[in-house]
Amino acid sequence: MAILRETGWAKINLALHIRARRADGYHEIETLFAFVDAGDAITAEVAGADRLILDGEFAEGLSDGADNLVLRVLALMRARHGADRVPPLDIRLTKTLPVAAGIGGGSADAAAMARLVRRHFLPEIGDAPLARLVAPLGADIAACVASATCLGTGVGEQLSAAPELALSGTPVLLVNPRQPVATGPVFAAWDGVDRGPLFTGADLRAQLFASRNDLQRPAIAQCPAIVDVLTELGALKPWLARMSGSGATCFALFDAPAERDAAAARLAASHPHWWHLAGALR
Repeated sequence: MAILRETGWAKINLALHIRARRADGYHEIETLFAFVDAGDAITAEVAGADRLILDGEFAEGLSDGADNLVLRVLALMRARHGADRVPPLDIRLTKTLPVAAGIGGGSADAAAMARLVRRHFLPEIGDAPLARLVAPLGADIAACVASATCLGTGVGEQLSAAPELALSGTPVLLVNPRQPVATGPVFAAWDGVDRGPLFTGADLRAQLFASRNDLQRPAIAQCPAIVDVLTELGALKPWLARMSGSGATCFALFDAPAERDAAAARLAASHPHWWHLAGALR
């Protein structure tokens, strides 16, 4: 069989409202997920046994064992549908997205593995059943299956379409100061104040301007460099700049690719040590 390929598209939270802390320690959220047209790369070949090889700029320190989400997804789909349908795979995961960065790297990779297996071995499975199957492995994985703009509620796994939010093709610049931020402590540091629901009104920009990321303040407390990133992005004149997820990656949205590219060039010159990715929303 030929080499099988899939991409773990970078996830961003255009808005992230925390509504309540649950008794189980998780949080009720309302978020607008969007996805960038770039991410980690997965290739695979049918083999005699499962194997995961990690490479790429951000592979160091990641586990290539059975606890890796990519292999956990493969094992879960094999357990559900049978070893006769889901064969052993020799997998290579090339990590181009920073880890612990608020852009769903692990979740995106897990979802990419699920799509790869589905496409080549279980084509009858739709996005919704596939999302339900893998959702227990991580709150963002369900949204990452389709990797399309959508609204997420619950802990992020309850998804609904957002067809009125015509964001496809929007130029975007992602920036990370190369400082990992652990998700758990940021959520734990949320102040418990419900600042209101996500989105009112019909105008997209007005909706986004009125929204927020409730994790931005606790993330900055752990990673003050986020302030520097947001300040630099604001100076580049996007129409929206905000932190994604639990940080530290921030994003900026532009009206035209040329504006994004000029901003990326200026940022690379002024902060060459920062990671950045120029792309467009899927």
